[in-house]
Amino acid sequence: MFDQDRIDALPVHRTPPSGVPAVLDGLRVVDFTHFVAGPLATQTLADFGADVIKIEAPLRGDDFRHYPTVDPEIPAQGGPYLWTNRNKKSLALDMKSAAGLAVAKALIAQADVLVENFSSGVMERFGLDYDTCATLNPRLVYCSVSAYGREGPYADRLGFDPIVQAESGFISMNGYADRQGVRTGAAVMDTATAMSATNAILLALMARQRDGRGQKVEVALFDTAILMTGFGAMQHLTTGHEPQRNGNTSPDTCPSGVFMSQDKPFYINCGNDKIYQRLFEQVLERADLAHDPVLSQRANRLKQRERIFQVMDEAFAQQPWSHWAPRLRAANVPHGQVKTLGEALASDEARSRGLVTRIPHPVKGWIPNISTPLRLSRTPAVTPVAAPAVGEHTELVLREALGYDEARIATLRAAGAFGLPVALDAEAAKVPA
Repeated sequence: MFDQDRIDALPVHRTPPSGVPAVLDGLRVVDFTHFVAGPLATQTLADFGADVIKIEAPLRGDDFRHYPTVDPEIPAQGGPYLWTNRNKKSLALDMKSAAGLAVAKALIAQADVLVENFSSGVMERFGLDYDTCATLNPRLVYCSVSAYGREGPYADRLGFDPIVQAESGFISMNGYADRQGVRTGAAVMDTATAMSATNAILLALMARQRDGRGQKVEVALFDTAILMTGFGAMQHLTTGHEPQRNGNTSPDTCPSGVFMSQDKPFYINCGNDKIYQRLFEQVLERADLAHDPVLSQRANRLKQRERIFQVMDEAFAQQPWSHWAPRLRAANVPHGQVKTLGEALASDEARSRGLVTRIPHPVKGWIPNISTPLRLSRTPAVTPVAAPAVGEHTELVLREALGYDEARIATLRAAGAFGLPVALDAEAAKVPA
């Protein structure tokens, strides 16, 4: 159940000035995506004005709709789904029916972008593989988001965020040395893959501006996960070194890690010698250590981490966070309180950036919204619209995008394009289980 009092306390999302152009206005996207990586990519396109038509199975829709938390008043619009599908239209199509497939092909024929993240082979079974769609529409940018790519010996494998975290080496790098590595709580590989997919689509659209031709675009979770191992991958390739788990400390800089004041934990990152000197001289008032000929050198500090941390632990424990935070900021030492997610979302930093707001919802009145992190001064994101109900825009899309009249829509409905026809559905309901 949504906490409506908490939601109603959020600030209303500020709309951009009227008349401001949406940078992707006029771009039509046919969206066959579900769960996280695909929908987040198409949501970014929708945030900047693209007409994103989400094609879903009738009634149930995207399985991600049903991930908790789900409010009984909007049972197919759980929090995770709302996070990945704003500013889209939902078209409910039975892709197993000839009539539903014909509608999908009609949309693809006049679309700019198609995005799909089904298991390998699904689009081919629908007859919507890249070659077929490119014949229908040579200008189409066709983006496939998969686990291990659409070709090669692993194309058939299912893959999810924590699996590629494990297989990429990412998990082996995270956690503490005395136990197994750990995955991240958030789906970072899905999110990074979504960002990569958006970039790839925009690059393909730029290429199309030059020569008028669409192309196939591929983004894989596993490929992204290898990138997300960071510069550790290149360190290994150049030296053979296997990155070790270091908990909250850094193998490259010192002192960097979590420390405890009288009341709150916080992170400090001393990325270079000058930051170390400012920390010890201006914050901890230990000029002797700040300018120590040995400790003032990064490589030497790495060898004496325990000694340095002991000095810092003893000093920071003497005062509350309210004492240390302004001193660290004044000394320009990178720092941050270790917060819960709730504390972060309610923080002054998040409020000052307008990151957490509320937007209208046709059933709930208001729902929370997490703003796009992309800020464009001349062509900002459009005013956010809540993620749609299953099939909410079916007739609207057919009328506006394809020009179908009521008679044609009725014919499609009778043919099962949007699921079982009403008469057949009623009969089916009488059949004993």
